[in-house]
Amino acid sequence: MSKKALNTIEARCVEKGMRMTEQRRTIARVLNESDDHPDVEELYRRCASLDSRISISTVYRTVKLFEDAGIIERHDFREGRARFEQATDAHHDHLINLRTGEVIEFQSEEIERLQAEVARKLGYRLIDHRLELYAVPLAENKKS
Repeated sequence: MSKKALNTIEARCVEKGMRMTEQRRTIARVLNESDDHPDVEELYRRCASLDSRISISTVYRTVKLFEDAGIIERHDFREGRARFEQATDAHHDHLINLRTGEVIEFQSEEIERLQAEVARKLGYRLIDHRLELYAVPLAENKKS
């Protein structure tokens, strides 16, 4: 999901009054530019290629800080490792390719209506939800 310049992770940190060190700025920028929901190790590799002074513990602490502030969201896609993306107001769901680990974001008005209807039929008003679909490609081949 592309990020607008005015809604960057770095800008949201500043809005919330966080002290932004150069290392935090680097981590925020790398996260902001990531469309693939990186885990902490991948995030660290990307950040370290830009600033060799960044340690993995700094990345872990910063990710936790950003998550606690509601700036990024944690996802556990059955891989045993948390993956992250920028928190947004625009709702979307995820389809995870079990062969490659690729995460595909999507929106479906039909699914949204159905979820609200199921909750209503059970006597509830839907407040929030998270939908993750785990799939394999229909056209199985060696690259998928």
